[in-house]
Amino acid sequence: MSKRYRFFIVLLIMVICFVFLLPSLRWYFMIPKEDQTLALGSREQIKLYSSEKAQVDLQEIITAARAGEDMPERFEFLVPRAKKNLKAAKQAVPPQWTARALLSAFPDREEAQETIESYYRDRIFKLKDIQKNAVQLGLDLSGGMSIILQANLDALQEKLGRPLNTTDREDAVNRALEVLNSRIDRFGLTEPVIRRQGQDQIYVEIPGAADPERINSIIMGKGSLAFHIVDQEATVTFDNYYRTHPTTTFDGSGNLLDPSIVPSDVVIRGVYEKDNYGLDEFKRYIAIKKEVGLDGNHIQEALVRRDTMTGKPEVTFMLDAEGGTIFYNLTSVNVEKPMAIVLDDRVKGNPATIRQAIRDQVLLSGFSADEANNIALTLRTAALPVELEVVNQQAIGASVGEDTIQQGLRALVGGLLVVLVFMLAFYRTAGINAVVAQILNIYLMFSILSAFNFTLTLPSIAGFILTIGMAVDANVIIFERMKEEMRLGKGRKAVVDAGFDKAFWAIMDSNITTFIAALFLSQLGSGPIQGFAVSLAIGVFSSVFTALFVSRLIFDFGTDVMGSKKVTVSWITQQHLSGAAGGTK
Repeated sequence: MSKRYRFFIVLLIMVICFVFLLPSLRWYFMIPKEDQTLALGSREQIKLYSSEKAQVDLQEIITAARAGEDMPERFEFLVPRAKKNLKAAKQAVPPQWTARALLSAFPDREEAQETIESYYRDRIFKLKDIQKNAVQLGLDLSGGMSIILQANLDALQEKLGRPLNTTDREDAVNRALEVLNSRIDRFGLTEPVIRRQGQDQIYVEIPGAADPERINSIIMGKGSLAFHIVDQEATVTFDNYYRTHPTTTFDGSGNLLDPSIVPSDVVIRGVYEKDNYGLDEFKRYIAIKKEVGLDGNHIQEALVRRDTMTGKPEVTFMLDAEGGTIFYNLTSVNVEKPMAIVLDDRVKGNPATIRQAIRDQVLLSGFSADEANNIALTLRTAALPVELEVVNQQAIGASVGEDTIQQGLRALVGGLLVVLVFMLAFYRTAGINAVVAQILNIYLMFSILSAFNFTLTLPSIAGFILTIGMAVDANVIIFERMKEEMRLGKGRKAVVDAGFDKAFWAIMDSNITTFIAALFLSQLGSGPIQGFAVSLAIGVFSSVFTALFVSRLIFDFGTDVMGSKKVTVSWITQQHLSGAAGGTK
């Protein structure tokens, strides 16, 4: 491969690595702490913050308009929407935006408040996206709680009444993962790390301060999903009553103060739809039959597809044999009646109308794409498909994590500096080459860590520190080989070529064996061992690339571009070695 191609390859890799590393740089070094706190909050907290900020900002604009002041610069984000409103109303756009002109473009104050709120909401969600793509800190660095859950597959086997096959086990654990992911943020917790561990375990990390009892109640809660027939007449009766008695219909627990409003076999439930924050938003009340038409545990699979004729989204789910029979009997006697999906006493989305008797495969239509996806997720993740038991639970304070970060960074930087000083002192000019390679090695390691969204832990930092020492071995082998060639009186280009060629397999053999060991550790180990192994494997890969590819390119640059005729390795130059060789002869 020509030197020009190698240069462009290195340059391309550096650019790609920068793109991967940019979210981490932005998150940890460019975003203020207060904005990080907002982004790490739950969706409930983000909604409350955005709503309060919108109210305060709108009041500020109103006050400025009454005083005849100019529009504050920080409200520039409202101008595009204001121009759009004026054009729709066929009004002229003012040459200069004052607070009064801006306010006049929003005759509907609710629209103005929603526009401001969406600005804050979108801004925080963008920060969340940056955080998700940045290098994640483990619990030993950020503090929080870790929980290992064990899936009770024996209980599931007893429940199904048959031996579990591989597919059953995989599906049960994967669905349990979906359930946990769908629950956490709804209860106001910071977004966790939830991943599968081994064949039948789930590992949960929740950063920050947390209440163990509350978290356990969330994780271990079963959830209840059921299908109920909607009583349309009772719904109309209740709506009429509630319209005239909005404050005296329910007690503090949400029960009807006057149960005679609806028939005894009917209950009132709220209809909820996802809002712009992905949270359940109350829409209205409906009356449903108390009797459960179908329990959600009979659902085997649910997915979203599009109607081949209309292209509109539809929700399809499959039932087991017992569920198919129950559902067929239910739908046979309730054709043309609406049926509600109820999760934890909440009706999810608008009830669907039963068009015909249905047995195994159920088709729900009449939803938007977002509603269809939400309903499909609800059907898949309503109740845990397998019982989960807490195997291990640990908590660590955030203050300890901050101290650990400082100690780990000091160790990493200190180790790097000591190695670089040694290389410069012992190998002089060639040591500069090694220093550049080491800096690029660290750059590559953190870029790969960020690209694959790995979690940085204290053992990971230890793996990186170990890699720094190992990476220098490759440079030492190359430099010593170059010394041997210099003693033979060869020129710079021949010395460099022979040094790298003869050192290649020695470097590759040692690093391949280390990589294999790291690979086995990452697969067989867990927790700290796995973090150490992953960082070691990344370090081996990047150090080989910088030592054999980047370092060689730097030497070739000195030969071909800078026109260097000699090589300085250690405290003796090429001429010294050549003279010593000649004297020996």
